[in-house]
Amino acid sequence: MKETNYNTTKQELINVDIPANTRTYQAFPHQKVIDLTLNALHGSGFTLDKESYISTKGGQVATGRYTIKNIADSEMQLQIAWLNSYNKTKRLTWGIGGQVIICQNDMIRADLGAFKKKHWGDIQDYSPKAITEYVKKAQDTFEEMIKEREAMKQVEIDKTLTAHILGEMFLTENIITTTQLNIIKRELDVPSYDYGADNSLWQIYNHTTLAMKELHPSLYMENHQAAHSFFVNKAGIIVNSQNTPIITEDEYHISPNQLKMFEEVN
Repeated sequence: MKETNYNTTKQELINVDIPANTRTYQAFPHQKVIDLTLNALHGSGFTLDKESYISTKGGQVATGRYTIKNIADSEMQLQIAWLNSYNKTKRLTWGIGGQVIICQNDMIRADLGAFKKKHWGDIQDYSPKAITEYVKKAQDTFEEMIKEREAMKQVEIDKTLTAHILGEMFLTENIITTTQLNIIKRELDVPSYDYGADNSLWQIYNHTTLAMKELHPSLYMENHQAAHSFFVNKAGIIVNSQNTPIITEDEYHISPNQLKMFEEVN
């Protein structure tokens, strides 16, 4: 079956007709979301590597993703994402995450959460400064994601545990669909990429996010956040059951050379 292509361009989103405001709803133009995000990135000292956009037909629900060049290590880059809608189905949302370099798989971390704003009240007056302050937190979030990645790499997974994890994601948590489950099984049989940690929780996480690349735009951020929380929590449960300590901030030190952090502007 042919995969649905949700890819779009910045200009196509800008050209979408903006719905009229009502007493309970105020549209937030895609262009304003794009401008706010890009200005916040530049204002935080981040260097944009690439930007990409997906949307439903007619641009009624759209997501933008921005990968950062100067907040990265050898495996991942920082990524900022947003979700916006014109059909009142989704709130305006910003999220902080990362992108795995080797496969371009996205990660969206739920700890700092997604900044959300309902489409009513003072949304049109929302302060660009507040968005910039939120985006500035992305550096700290990225460092936390590196620690989570390294913890997941240390958790070995056998076939029985893999089946349990996939079943829980599919049957209990509704994070993945049957189509995505089939993609994950294919990746388990013949991996498309080497994630540097065979038979680990990190490898299964990446098989999952690879399978989620074609997610519907309205579900993209929500399901990625759910997947990240699921695997981080699962790492803690599995590691504790094996009586092995979880990596702590003191035990796992990120050296200054590991992160290519942006330099302060004089």
